[in-house]
Amino acid sequence: MLIFAVVLYLLLTILVGFIASRKVHNSGDFMLAGRSLPLALSTAALFATWFGSETVFGASSQFLDGGLYAVIEDPFGAALCLLLFGLFFTRKLYRMNLITLGDFFKVRYGKRTEIIAAIFLFPPYIGYIAAQLVAMGLVMHVVTGMETVNGIMISALIVTLYTYTGGMWAISITDFIQGILIIVGLLVLAWVLGEKSGGLLNMVGQMPAGDFKFLPSMDFYEIAAWIGAWSVLGIGSIPSQDVFQRVMSSGSERTAVLSCFYAAGLYLTVAMIPLFISLCTKHLYPDHLNGDLQLVLPRMVLEHTAVWVQVLFFGSLLSAIMSTTSSAILAPAAILSENIVRPLSGSAFSDKALLNITRIAILFVSVAATVMATMRKNIYELVGESSIVSMVSLFAPLAVGLYWKRATPLGAVAAMFTGTLSWFLFINLQTQVPDFLLATGVSLLTIFLFGLLPINKNQYLGRLGSI
Repeated sequence: MLIFAVVLYLLLTILVGFIASRKVHNSGDFMLAGRSLPLALSTAALFATWFGSETVFGASSQFLDGGLYAVIEDPFGAALCLLLFGLFFTRKLYRMNLITLGDFFKVRYGKRTEIIAAIFLFPPYIGYIAAQLVAMGLVMHVVTGMETVNGIMISALIVTLYTYTGGMWAISITDFIQGILIIVGLLVLAWVLGEKSGGLLNMVGQMPAGDFKFLPSMDFYEIAAWIGAWSVLGIGSIPSQDVFQRVMSSGSERTAVLSCFYAAGLYLTVAMIPLFISLCTKHLYPDHLNGDLQLVLPRMVLEHTAVWVQVLFFGSLLSAIMSTTSSAILAPAAILSENIVRPLSGSAFSDKALLNITRIAILFVSVAATVMATMRKNIYELVGESSIVSMVSLFAPLAVGLYWKRATPLGAVAAMFTGTLSWFLFINLQTQVPDFLLATGVSLLTIFLFGLLPINKNQYLGRLGSI
């Protein structure tokens, strides 16, 4: 029954992708759903940005290991990213009418900077997609008993197929459907386990006092580490194509801003449910804490709940992971085709040709991520590493470029390289302050210093468009 339900759900998801493909007439439809999503679909798409493996598997296992203090990065940092994006970035970027985040660097700094920025934008997604594929492989392993590697490959094939056919339209529609399944499935499981555990108040009362710790002590290095935890997703995911494309797919500027705020609240609320479920599991079935903590929830559900609860849970779990994976595959594919292949080719592609190139790029991204997924298995680490790369290289050129007219192309490129190189340096030095915070500081300092140099600023201002 469970295996049949999972297979049926996966087939229906592919069907949605083919139906959505009818709405794809050009590259704008494929990459940004024609910038026409209503508030409900836009909010669902943004909510699904991170609500996948790192929330259900990664965050719940971190919570079991270290309480609230261990999950500041996700979900709290992820919600912070959406709030900051809605407050400071959405309006300015939406008015520029861009297709990709790489286009911002072209408009603001010039074509050479666009290509360099795209090279920094592309690689982090491979690890991020790999994390989602690992999670789907784990689900397949638990449900069917197949090898995790085989589950990874089957999952990659399914998600790639409906992303390839329907693009952002398929992603948005499936995100909305999958979002409903996620919430319903997790709420039902939380209710069932809560009843067995004696209710929420009873569970909270049994938590060790240390698990409630949320604020750092008055120690400089602990405060720095706490800020770093907020920053990994809170700042690191701001210069990312998947957040950008979901926000820019909204039907209006107002919808884009509101969807950021609504999605932040929804994400933070729903993300608490897996944490509560993991707490109930720790109380009811402590023997499950032996071994890989990422598998605690799926194994518990499979062994201790009714079939209908299993169907709801694994359906919602697959929904969460697939919705995250699909947009993560489309994001670097759009960057590769729009901001690397097209400018480097020196040719003016037709819209149809660009659409075909993007679809080919989807296949390339999927293969690369699948290979990495077979080599790495820690979901939380893969997600965190991908955000850090964007944070140390691209946050400064994006944020400063939006708000400071003296930011120059030379400064933007220098900031990307100094941020990345200093990050590697600080990693090897094993600094007590988080290495990525120091590297981001170096990147910010670089772009400001170059902007203050006594040069002909008209040469470097770039085209500001409608910022």
